[in-house]
Amino acid sequence: MRSPATVPLTLLCCSGILAACSGSDIPPPSVSEYLPGGAASVSVMPFVSFDKVVANLPAEQKPDFYAGRALAAQPWVKAPTATDARDGLGPLFNARSCLACHKKGGRGDIPESADTPLFSGFVRLSIPGSHDTLGVVPEPVYGEQLQGQSISLLSQLNQPGGDDLPAEAQVFIRWETQVFTYPDGQQTELRKPVADIRDLAYGPLHPDTRFSLRLAPPIHGAGLIDQIASADIEALADPQDSDGDGISGRVNLIWNPQTRQTEPGRFGLKANRPDLTTTIAAAFAGDIGISNPLFPAQPCTAVQTACLTSTDGNNEDGVELPQHLLDLVVHYNRNLGVPKRRQQDSEPGRGLFYLSGCAGCHQPSFVTGDSGPAHLSNQTIWPFSDFLLHDMGPELADGRPDYAASGSEWRTAPLWGVGQSDAVNGHGFYLHDGRARSIEEAILWHGGEAAQARTRFAALPPDDRQSLLTYVSSL
Repeated sequence: MRSPATVPLTLLCCSGILAACSGSDIPPPSVSEYLPGGAASVSVMPFVSFDKVVANLPAEQKPDFYAGRALAAQPWVKAPTATDARDGLGPLFNARSCLACHKKGGRGDIPESADTPLFSGFVRLSIPGSHDTLGVVPEPVYGEQLQGQSISLLSQLNQPGGDDLPAEAQVFIRWETQVFTYPDGQQTELRKPVADIRDLAYGPLHPDTRFSLRLAPPIHGAGLIDQIASADIEALADPQDSDGDGISGRVNLIWNPQTRQTEPGRFGLKANRPDLTTTIAAAFAGDIGISNPLFPAQPCTAVQTACLTSTDGNNEDGVELPQHLLDLVVHYNRNLGVPKRRQQDSEPGRGLFYLSGCAGCHQPSFVTGDSGPAHLSNQTIWPFSDFLLHDMGPELADGRPDYAASGSEWRTAPLWGVGQSDAVNGHGFYLHDGRARSIEEAILWHGGEAAQARTRFAALPPDDRQSLLTYVSSL
């Protein structure tokens, strides 16, 4: 008998390699699939970017969108300066602006060379123990995140002060490779990054420190995700796998600093943020060192005395980013459009996507609620994510829990726009740490609850594998 990778699709269905291969398992095509953001969908052409305003934003709201974009794009500076609306950078930070890492609204990149420090990514830190409202126990010397820059570096730009405040460390990347062999004998190289942390400036790390290398993800469509009713996400959860399909998505219950209560998470690589405002405020504090109403503390630990005593840019309310400016950046992020799906011959791959089980986690569509902005309400959207936690197996595990998320669980990444990442950012760098250079590599790294889908994908004939990849690339 021929290898499963070379037999026709009908035989794959009968043999069980593709589960439940009936026409009823494939939902009929909808014209709305080509407008994944509903009326908010945009074209990434002719200037290829994810940093584009939703198509249906009311004209009177556009000035605030562009004001928010300016705040997201322009670099912050060290305090004190005459530019008191944009000073207060750091004292420790990873980047000087939001869009420095989320390039063109898209992904960060990861160094290919072992001699180039990481920039549009970072390393999360924690130690074992009972989590508090942060969701993790921060490493006692360096906190929850390594910052690779400091205001000391700005003295090179003729800005005074800060010379005794070094960056926490430098992160370099060492690559490890392995080979995946398909049942038909075809081979593909897979690689994974290992963080090489050098020049720790404040002493050694705790011996039980857990590390998680992260890459800045794309930010388009966040306002539509924020509009999905929590009940619609929770209805997809199956923590005990009661239907026996091997998929047991879970809700991550996390602390919301706005409401001061525990709520379901939907943003962040481990679904550790409840809403768009909290996500942006946390990034300002952790990535740029900008205090704000939700996260008013500077990114300094108790042992970093020079950081704690450094001049800040706080206003009379005790923060560097006041509420009205935070609201502008949230408004900008909320109204970043979703790219229209590209018109290409991808329908054969569409059926294989469903039959292989990819849609078990990459839930295709939702209808947004009506509790937010009217132009984002009641839209049929196609994010291809259930926004739940799934165990992705040991190969993708970072070993670092976050609230209820275990060290091997990750939130399902949305797929809308995924095939246009190369055009926007000049690279793929998929998955949480950017290890996958292509959608194919990303699939082959899937394990745990996604292992069956990966096996079915690998067992397809080469032409069918390519059809499935063509479909995902069209999203």
